[in-house]
Amino acid sequence: MRGILKTAIALVLTGLTLALPARAEPVTILALGDSLTHGYGLPADQGFVPQLQAWLADNGAEVQLINAGVSGDTTAGGAARLGWSLTDEVDAVIVALGGNDILRGIPAPAAKANLASILDQLTARDLPVLLVGQKATGNFGTTYQQSFDAIYPALSEQYGAALFPDFLQGLSNLPNRETVVATYLQADGLHPNAEGVRLVVAAMGPAVLELIARTEAR
Repeated sequence: MRGILKTAIALVLTGLTLALPARAEPVTILALGDSLTHGYGLPADQGFVPQLQAWLADNGAEVQLINAGVSGDTTAGGAARLGWSLTDEVDAVIVALGGNDILRGIPAPAAKANLASILDQLTARDLPVLLVGQKATGNFGTTYQQSFDAIYPALSEQYGAALFPDFLQGLSNLPNRETVVATYLQADGLHPNAEGVRLVVAAMGPAVLELIARTEAR
C-alpha cells in the first residue's frame, strides 16, 4: 500500500513539473559590425557591445550579445564572414556596417548589394534584424552622400527589417559639433570614447528592446 502511495505521489509531482512552463532562455543577438561595434580604442568593458548589454539588463531585458565587430571591416567583409558567425544559438542580428565603405568611397550600389547579401542570408535563416544606418559625409560630394544614405531605408523596406537610421545618432543629435568632438570622441575624431558610447547606446537601446520583443514573440 505504501509503495502504491509513493508511486501515486511521484506521478502527481511529475505531472506538476511537466505542467510548469519551461524557463525561457535569454535571447541571443549577434552584433555584426566594424570598429564602432567592436569597441575600437576602448577598454574591453566600455565598448559598444558591453555597454549595450548593461543598458539592456538595466531595462529588464534577458539577452546575450555576441560581439561580431571587426575593425576596418566593410560591407563586403561582413557579407563574407556572416556564415561562420551565425551559430545555432543566434536568435536575431544587429547589422551595423557601411562606415568603412564611406571612408573608402566605395560606390553606394556595391555597398547596397553587399548589405542585401547579408539580409538574404538572414532572411534564409528566418532571423529578425535591426539594420543600423551609417551617415555619409560630404567628402565625395552631395550625390554620393545622398545615394549612400538612401541605402538603409530602401533595404529596410525591401526586407521588412527594422531600421535605426544612424549608428551615431546619440552624438549627431547633439547641437554643438565642437562639443561632440572635444567631449565624446577619441583623438582620431571618428570613434566615440566611453562616454560617447554611453550616449550612442542610450539612443539605440530602445530599438534593440523592440528587436528583443519581436524575437521573443516568435
